[in-house]
Amino acid sequence: MSVRATVLYDAPGPRGRRNNVIFTVLTAVLTALVLGWIIWTLNDNGQLTAAKWMPFLDSLTWRTYILPGLWGTLKSAFASIILAMILGVLLGLGRLSEMAWLRWICAVIVEFFRAIPVLLLMIFAYQMFAIYRMVPPRELAFAAVVFGLTMYNGSVIAEILRSGIKSLPKGQTEAARALGMSHSQTMRTILLPQAIAAMLPALIAQMVIALKDSALGYQIGYVEVVRSGIQTASVNQNFLASLTVVAIIMILINWALTSLAQRIERQLRAGRARRNIIAKVPELPDQGLDTKDNVNVDWHDPDYVEIKNPGQ
Repeated sequence: MSVRATVLYDAPGPRGRRNNVIFTVLTAVLTALVLGWIIWTLNDNGQLTAAKWMPFLDSLTWRTYILPGLWGTLKSAFASIILAMILGVLLGLGRLSEMAWLRWICAVIVEFFRAIPVLLLMIFAYQMFAIYRMVPPRELAFAAVVFGLTMYNGSVIAEILRSGIKSLPKGQTEAARALGMSHSQTMRTILLPQAIAAMLPALIAQMVIALKDSALGYQIGYVEVVRSGIQTASVNQNFLASLTVVAIIMILINWALTSLAQRIERQLRAGRARRNIIAKVPELPDQGLDTKDNVNVDWHDPDYVEIKNPGQ
C-alpha cells in the first residue's frame, strides 16, 4: 500500500496505527470514567436535582440578578475597550515618535501598566477615586473597573500596534520619505492603516480578555455577571447551577467575539476589510487548482490510498 507523508509528519505504519488506536481507546475510556465519577458525585450530593435548576426558569431570577450583572459586564467591557483602543493608538504612535523624550515617556507608561496586575489597578483606582472624590460614589466601582481595564489593555494594544508597524517593510517608509512626506504623514496615511488592518484579529482577542477581566470587579463590589451569579446562588443554594449558567453566558459572548475575529480575518485575506468588515466574503468551495502535494503522487498505483489526516 502506498502512503503519503508530509514534511512535518511521517505516515504511521501498521504498528503505529495500532498504537494510535489503543491509546485513543484508553484515553476515551479514562475520560468517560472521570466524567462518570464527577456526575455520580454531583448527583449523590443533590447538585443535579431539578430543584437546583428551577430558579433559572423564573424570569424574576433573570431580572433581579443575571441581566443586571450581564449589563454591568458589557457596559464596563465596552467602555474600557473603546478607551483602551484610543490609549493604545496614542501610546503606540508615541513609542514610534521621532522625539526621544516622547518615546521615553510612552515606554515608561506602557511597561509600568503592563507589569501591574489588573486587580491591583482596580483597587488602587477605587481608593484614589474615593479619597479625592473624583467620581460620584455610585460610580466608584464602575470607574475603577474601567480604569484598570483601560490602562492594562491600552498598554498591550500599544505594543501590538507598535509591533505591527515595525513588521511592515521598511521600503514603504523610505519611499514615503523620498516623496517628501513627513513622519506624521507617513504614519497616518501609509503605515497606521496597514498595521490596524493586520492587527485586527489580535485586537479583538484582546477585547475578549477585557471582557473576562471585568469579572475582577467583583472584588471591589462592582455588579457584574459573576457577582450576580454568586448572589443568586447564595439565595437559592445552587452554586453549581448558578456558576454553570454564568459560564455558559460568558462562553457565548466570547464565542461571538471569536467568530467576529475569524470573519474579519477572512475579510483581510480577501482585501475587503476597509470597505465593510461585516459583509460576507464570497467563497468558492473548489477553485479547480491542484497543489504540488496533490500532483506529485503516484496516481497510477492501484494500491494507492490517500491519507487526508496523518493521524489516521
